Amino acid sequence: MMKNFVSAGLSILFFAATACGSGASSGKGGASSAGSGTADTTAAAASDATASTLTGGVDTASLPGGKVPPPSVILGRKEVPILCYHQIRDWKPTDSKVSKDYIMPPADLKAELKMLADSGYHTILPDQLYAYLTTGAALPVKPIMLTFDDTDEDQYQVAWPEMKKYGFRGVFFVMTVSLNRLPHYMSKEQVKELFDAGNVIGSHTWDHHNVRKYQGNDWAIQIDKPTKQLEAITGKPIRYFAYPFGLWNREALPQLRKRGFIAAFQLADKMDPTDPLMTVRRIIVGGGWSLKTFDAAIRRDFR
Repeated sequence: MMKNFVSAGLSILFFAATACGSGASSGKGGASSAGSGTADTTAAAASDATASTLTGGVDTASLPGGKVPPPSVILGRKEVPILCYHQIRDWKPTDSKVSKDYIMPPADLKAELKMLADSGYHTILPDQLYAYLTTGAALPVKPIMLTFDDTDEDQYQVAWPEMKKYGFRGVFFVMTVSLNRLPHYMSKEQVKELFDAGNVIGSHTWDHHNVRKYQGNDWAIQIDKPTKQLEAITGKPIRYFAYPFGLWNREALPQLRKRGFIAAFQLADKMDPTDPLMTVRRIIVGGGWSLKTFDAAIRRDFR
């Protein structure tokens, strides 16, 4: 059972890699998940006029940035680099060429984190990003965000100890079907430890089901129940979401807002002009990148 689950999880990850692309190849390019051109311009103008409704049922007074400004204001802010990691382990002889692009050898991750620290980068968390995007709140010099998807235990065993060396914090997007499926995935206790240490826990659905395909009871299974489970673990509201495969559509955005999410993270596509907070951009850091490539991707892929 466990072996089948792990195999399925790897298949999901590798499909995500090929379906979404990474910052190495996509950059800011690629078509928006919901359209572009004149339609986007018209939608953005209409959205600016109704920006105050974007937080759905959430009390804006309690949010880190308060009232949401028009999308044009958010889109006008300089982007903060946001990096996305999945598995952190050495490559195996059975790993395909494609899969290696999305498996980060521990030595490479350690070198990348050291380079970020030596280069003066400071990690920020989603509340800081939200406040910056909505109010222009100040960020530290050279801000960057580290995000980790899919609940792989190596994120706890390898990435977290290394992050602590530099005072870094990150965001761990949890796929709740994987909880307690040791040794490949984290336990609830490990997730709680990460949260208590100052990291943010976000939702990544129940079992990585594509948001574009939701219908009927999918919202309850994939979003509502996992959110409640994560809130039970952390004792705090779960306000941030990462799309499986980085894929989204406009129909999903109000559904997520209605459920209390105030920002959601995709991959390298353009942000939606009507609701950029729900389509924040990230890039997948490719396994095997040189530090030169890593540095260039950070500089190139965020405007």
